[in-house]
Amino acid sequence: MTLPLPRALLFDWDNTLVDTWTVIHHAINRTFAEMGHPQWTLEETRARVRASARDSFPLLFGARAEEATELFYRIFEADHLAKLRAHAGATEMLEGLAGRGDIYLAVVSNKRGPILRREAAHLGWDRFFVRLVGANDATRDKPAAEAVEMALAGSGLAPGPDVWFVGDTDIDMACAVNTGCQPVLLRETPPEDGEFGPQVPRIHVPDCAALLDLIRGL
Repeated sequence: MTLPLPRALLFDWDNTLVDTWTVIHHAINRTFAEMGHPQWTLEETRARVRASARDSFPLLFGARAEEATELFYRIFEADHLAKLRAHAGATEMLEGLAGRGDIYLAVVSNKRGPILRREAAHLGWDRFFVRLVGANDATRDKPAAEAVEMALAGSGLAPGPDVWFVGDTDIDMACAVNTGCQPVLLRETPPEDGEFGPQVPRIHVPDCAALLDLIRGL
């Protein structure tokens, strides 16, 4: 497969660059308990948490969505920074990419924008990214195009094949395909047949080091 060097990389955040599953799982189950809902296993949380709270909580909690959202974030924010962990090789990858000076770097996440930016600052990663776009920052959240457009605003770049959208889930691949960007799956396991439907990843890399190596080789 012949690939041109990307002009921009748009990264998902949770569980693409950082490990937050235990914090998310704890917060969602505490919220379920307060709302009288059955709790999820960690595997169910990993499989089901995709969309922003703005998009997913009305489906989960109906008329109590606003109450559930406030509760979830209150629980989540109590210890998310203490438990935040960078994925192996993520810092080195971002340093390598930012050091080139020829690739625009941004984040498009379904974590609330202020929390996303707080986490990036906590890790010292805010220096790597031109923009960190989270849930509620744009008029619509990922996988809608508005979040990608906000991430690229002011760059002179438009969504297209030379903009790689890097993530670990189906919603990331859908966001890439919806906007015409290059869908890049960053996770240990390769995509299974039919897993992503029509939103098939064009590129799969097992970890951050492999993504950096791929780009260095272009």
